[in-house]
Amino acid sequence: MSSGPVKRRDTIDRDLVEGVAQLLAQAKSALFITGAGISADSGLPTYRGVGGLYDKRDAEHGLPIETVLSGEMMARRPEVVWKYLHEVELACRTAQPNRGHEILALLEERIPRVVVFTQNVDGFHRAAGSKNVIAIHGDVHDLRCTRCEWRKTVPDYATLTFPPKCPRCACVVRPDVVLFGEPLPEAPFQRFEEEVARGFDVVFSIGTSALFPYVARPVLLAKSEGKPTVEINPARTDLSDVVDFRIVSGARHALRAIWIALKNKPKPTRLGR
Repeated sequence: MSSGPVKRRDTIDRDLVEGVAQLLAQAKSALFITGAGISADSGLPTYRGVGGLYDKRDAEHGLPIETVLSGEMMARRPEVVWKYLHEVELACRTAQPNRGHEILALLEERIPRVVVFTQNVDGFHRAAGSKNVIAIHGDVHDLRCTRCEWRKTVPDYATLTFPPKCPRCACVVRPDVVLFGEPLPEAPFQRFEEEVARGFDVVFSIGTSALFPYVARPVLLAKSEGKPTVEINPARTDLSDVVDFRIVSGARHALRAIWIALKNKPKPTRLGR
């Protein structure tokens, strides 16, 4: 059954946090869909909004970031793409996972089945301890050759020359991330589809504008099936009028409040598997 009437609050409050914490206390499965907003509290830029990555233009060529960070540009001018990829990695290198990432990892220890589906490429969820992560857009630390099968995971780009070359075949190396104009990787997307098909007791949308259909669909599907849905975002999105619980707040602050409320609640008794 649904969690009841839609609750819309302009500020985070005790009743709203308590309601969401109670959902998690009773849940045996939960999906957390995360976007740039959860890493904004670590100092990384969001993609949309004032000062976001998508507001940038290439200073030398005057091109929008969607053109610069595209698969076509990687094929034609990899040095241009790598210039901005290096900026993204530098921001990740000087930042760390925040309490919001850590709480999602802690929830994985409390709830039998937790899936973190992230659009972020910073790798912070895994660094914070989450194990069941589907990084649909990849991770900037995973490199692959554009020609042969060479792959490597690196802690940072400090030792790379740009654009880096494959040690096996000398062709250009790229991060294993989804650039603009490229399809989603088949394996993680298939895994995500399978997880969504199994269903969840509660679905969260955290720090994402949810503009991509595959991001919004699990929330809409859960809503249609009477499963409770939660949005954590300081700004309105297309899901804000859909979800059962809307917390108007940054991810770290909201998740910390929910975790404090949840910690003292008893875990549900499990019979059998």
